[in-house]
Amino acid sequence: MTAIESPCILVCSIDQKTGYCFGCGRTRDEIAAWMSYPPEKRREIMTELPERLESVERRPRRETRRRRMARERAGGPSEQGGSS
Repeated sequence: MTAIESPCILVCSIDQKTGYCFGCGRTRDEIAAWMSYPPEKRREIMTELPERLESVERRPRRETRRRRMARERAGGPSEQGGSS
C-alpha cells in the first residue's frame, strides 16, 4: 500500500477571511476530498499552498504534537525544564 502525501501538520483551523487552513493552506472542501483526489490533483494543490499560506493572517504557531514528538526523538530540549 502506498502512503498518500499530505501537507497536514495537525493544526486544523480555518482562516475566516481566506477560507484556508492555518496549518496546511487547504480549503475545507480540499481537506474533505483529499483522500479521493488522484496524485496529480494533490500535487497541483500542494504547489499552491506556500502562496496561500502567505495570504493567511498567521497566529503565533503552537508546537504541534507531531513536531514535539520529532523534537523529542531528535533529543531536543524539553519544554518542561528541570534537570535529569
